[in-house]
Amino acid sequence: MSKKVKIDKEYDFICVGGGIMSATLSLMLKLLDPNLKIIIFERLDEVAQESSAAPNNAGTGHSAFCELNYTPEKEDGSIDISKAKRIFEEFEISKQFWSYLVKNGMIKDPQSFIHTNPHHAWVPGERNSIFLKKRYEAMTSHFMFENMEFSEDHEILKKWFPLIMENRDGGERMAATRMELGTSVNFGSLTKQYLEILKNEFDVPVLTQHEVLDVDPGRQAEWLMEVRDRNTGDKKYYDAEHVFIGAGGGALPLLQKVEINEKDGYGGFPISGQWLFCKNEEIIKQHDGKVYSKAGVGTPPMSVPHLDTRYINGKKELMFGPFAGFSTKFLKEGSRTDLPKSINLKNIPSMWGVFWHNLDLTKYLIEQVSMSHSDRVEELRAFIKDAKPEDWELQVAGQRVQIIKRDKEQGGVLEFGTDVIHNKDGSITALLGASPGASVAVKIMLDVLEIVFPEKLKSKDWEEKLSDMIPFWNKDVENHKEEFLAVQKDTSQILQLEAVH
Repeated sequence: MSKKVKIDKEYDFICVGGGIMSATLSLMLKLLDPNLKIIIFERLDEVAQESSAAPNNAGTGHSAFCELNYTPEKEDGSIDISKAKRIFEEFEISKQFWSYLVKNGMIKDPQSFIHTNPHHAWVPGERNSIFLKKRYEAMTSHFMFENMEFSEDHEILKKWFPLIMENRDGGERMAATRMELGTSVNFGSLTKQYLEILKNEFDVPVLTQHEVLDVDPGRQAEWLMEVRDRNTGDKKYYDAEHVFIGAGGGALPLLQKVEINEKDGYGGFPISGQWLFCKNEEIIKQHDGKVYSKAGVGTPPMSVPHLDTRYINGKKELMFGPFAGFSTKFLKEGSRTDLPKSINLKNIPSMWGVFWHNLDLTKYLIEQVSMSHSDRVEELRAFIKDAKPEDWELQVAGQRVQIIKRDKEQGGVLEFGTDVIHNKDGSITALLGASPGASVAVKIMLDVLEIVFPEKLKSKDWEEKLSDMIPFWNKDVENHKEEFLAVQKDTSQILQLEAVH
C-alpha cells in the first residue's frame, strides 16, 4: 500500500466486521469512554449476515449445561468439568451485560433476542448412561449446576421431550439431564440492536459495503487502513490508533497482510454447517428445548448431534444437526480461493501437520459431504424414531474457520475454540476461531480490553463502570457464591427468563 495517500479520517479504534464481536467491543468501549472515535466496516450490504445471523449460529447460549464435549471423561474414569465451569461463568458475564443494557433502556425488549429454553443432555445405551450419571454427579457437586436434574425414568423423559420418547421401547436404557436455566439466543438480532445503539446514541459510523483491503503501519497513527467502497469501487484510507479484526472467517486473510510476527504459523480450516429444518408445524409444536447427545467415536467436537428449538425472527423453529459440509470459502459470502490463498511458507508446516494427524477428520468430512437426504434423516431417527423425509429440508448455515496453529511435536494442531492474536503493544488485535464464540463474546472482549488498554482497565473510572455493567467481570464466582446467586437472580428477572415447569 502506498503511504502517499490522502487520509480520509483518523480514529481511535477501527473495527473490521459487522458481527457480534465488533459490535460488542465497540459498545463496551463507548460505554467506558464516550469520547473514543470508533468506526465499523462491514463488507456485505447488511450487518450480522455471516456467523452472527440467527440461522447461521448455533444460538444455544452456550452455558455448558448440555454440551457433553465440554466435560470429557479422563483415563481414571472421573469427569473433568473445568471447561464447563469456565464457559458457564463466561456466559453469565454475557447475561449480566445484556441485563445492564435492558435495565438502562438501551435494549427495550429482551425477548427480541433471548428466551428460556431448557437444555438437555440425552444418551442411549448402558455405557453412555453410566457416563451421564457420573457427569451429573460431578457437576451437581458445584453450586453453579446444583439445579440440574437427572433421570433414566421413561415417564419423566416423556415430560421433558415427548417427541424424542415417542414409540420408544420401554426396556431401552437411556438417561438424560435437564437444566431449566438454559436459554436460546438470537445473536443476529442482538448484533443489530448493539449497532443501532452505537449509531443512534454514540454517533458511531457503521459502513456497510465497505471492504478492508489492507492494514499497514501508519504515518500519523499506529495503523493505516485501505478500504474499498464496494458500491463505487473508490478506495479510501483511514488512520487508527487501534484496530480490531473481528470478521469471522475473513479475519485470517486480512491478518496475514498485517506486518506483525505474531500471525506467523496460523492457518485456517473451513467447515460449513448444515441443518435439517422442520417444515411441519405440528411436529415443531411437540418439542421445547435443546437436546444434545454424544458425538460418534472419532468425530470432531463440533459434530455433536442435537435437536433444537430455536426462535428466529419471532418464529419458533425446530432443527437437527449439525452436518458438516466442506468449501474452500472462509465466509458464506466468500471466495473459493480463500483457503489456497491463505497457505504460505510460514504456515505450511502447521497446515501439513494438521492434515497428517487428522486423517479421521478428513474421512469424516468426506462421509458427511457425500450424505444424501435420506442418510441425514436416518441420523435424525436416532432422536425422532418416525421422522419422515418430507417434513425436513436441508439448509446451509454459517461457515466456520477452525484455528490451525504451530505445534512443536505435530507441526500443527487444529483447535475448536477462539484465539485473540495481537502484537506486543496491543494496537492491533484479531479474533480467530469459532464455538462457543458468540455466547462468550463479552468475556472475549474483556480479554481484548486487557490487551489493548491494560492501564485504563486498572483505573478507578473504568473499574467502576465495568462493575456497574458486569458485576462479575473481575470476580471469581466460587469465592462469591451468595453475591453471584443474587446477581444471577436479578439478571434472570431483567431478561425475563423464567424457569419452565
